[in-house]
Amino acid sequence: MRSLLLAAILLSPAPALAFGAPAGIAFVQAPEQSSGMAMAGSPSEGLAMATAQCTEGGAEAEDCIPTNWCQPAGWTIDLFVMHQEGLHWHEVICGLPSRPVAMQVAEVLCDSTLRPELVDCMVVQVFDPEGEPSPYD
Repeated sequence: MRSLLLAAILLSPAPALAFGAPAGIAFVQAPEQSSGMAMAGSPSEGLAMATAQCTEGGAEAEDCIPTNWCQPAGWTIDLFVMHQEGLHWHEVICGLPSRPVAMQVAEVLCDSTLRPELVDCMVVQVFDPEGEPSPYD
């Protein structure tokens, strides 16, 4: 019985950061309203924190849609994208291994020969692996 209890304790989920695992990064978006980003040890914690930030920006919680979770966070890019019909959105790509790779991914995603339906595509934010904004020019 003791060994079953010990096994249950050892196998039970625990926050990743408690064991020194790298932090993850979470993003939510409320289209045309607000967004949120948070660093955390688990998807549920990160998305909850990002949703709180989104609601602080003026959106209702139910409008804050989870869009990304990466663990480890890696380098992250946030692109503003506009379709020729006027619709616009953000595309977030996280978990990238380095800043140069992140910028290459952005360049490919914004290549007008690959996505001719877009009239605008640009990097609006780059985050380092700790979730800190990094210059993108």
